[in-house]
Amino acid sequence: MSGPVDTVDAMTSPAIEAIDLVKKFGGPARDRPAVDGVSFVVPPGTVLGLLGPNGAGKTTTVRMMATLTVPTSGTATVAGYDILREPDMVRRNMGLTGQVATVDELLTGRENIRMIGGLYGIGRRDLERLGSQLLEQFSITEAADRPVRGYSGGMRRRLDLAVSLIASPPVLFLDEPTTGLDPRSRNDLWDKLRRLVADGTTLLLTTQYLEEADQLADNIVVMNHGRIIAQGTPFQLKQQAGNASLVVTVSRATDLPAARELIARTGADVHVDVGARMLTAKADGIAELTRVADWLQEGAIEVDDIGLSRPSLDDVFLSLTGHRAEGDDAGEVGA
Repeated sequence: MSGPVDTVDAMTSPAIEAIDLVKKFGGPARDRPAVDGVSFVVPPGTVLGLLGPNGAGKTTTVRMMATLTVPTSGTATVAGYDILREPDMVRRNMGLTGQVATVDELLTGRENIRMIGGLYGIGRRDLERLGSQLLEQFSITEAADRPVRGYSGGMRRRLDLAVSLIASPPVLFLDEPTTGLDPRSRNDLWDKLRRLVADGTTLLLTTQYLEEADQLADNIVVMNHGRIIAQGTPFQLKQQAGNASLVVTVSRATDLPAARELIARTGADVHVDVGARMLTAKADGIAELTRVADWLQEGAIEVDDIGLSRPSLDDVFLSLTGHRAEGDDAGEVGA
């Protein structure tokens, strides 16, 4: 097996495209498909975040696109190759990191890289050079010759990602890449993923961490019950959850009534938190923020803070699905 193959018109063709993917489990008696008509496009060198509550169909979608399970209908392309007609070419042009690190605990980090590189048919000299680069890139060099069973969770995830990049695939699927990591390890992995994208790698990641999608994804697809219920940039999805809120904290509690009267000029209802000296109202954007700031200054009302608070991705989930995003697909058949 050799490394990735250059694709035709790689700069303009989608790096990943799902085309009406459907997956049913349990035969025709099952009422609802695990994945039901999913379509999306991922341009080269970008990150798509695939988000959804437990059982939404995220992992099943990734498994179909990675050729690990066959769609009931529909298809997809990865690096320009069809997952049904050209599965071998798809596998040669993609990497996959699952929810649980799959490295061999009895081997050292360096030995894991040698083993996988050998399966790809990479020559010994090239493999040693590439292995050293990956170990350094993912900060594993000092532990490279120790058995993986002694690695921390974050180090195992970094090694798992390094192994998935051994053949320099143009497309990388990441299924819950930071599950179980502490905040420091998660931020470290995010930095490494950003560098991969800067170098031209295309990422599709599923995640239960809304902050992760907000930090990494250029575009987001939200799934629920096997279907896409929303997609767009993080900013666009936040807008769907409602307008931004204007938040003003006055310096003196005695100014709250006057500040409330001024903010009410916008036509919005104003909520007052006396204890926090805070006033909150719906706002259309920066222009309204500027007008309110001018009114407060003209009224000689001192403020400790003023700004816009936009809906979070968690608010998006709540507005779209009726519940917060939590859990993942790991334990469910057809998830």
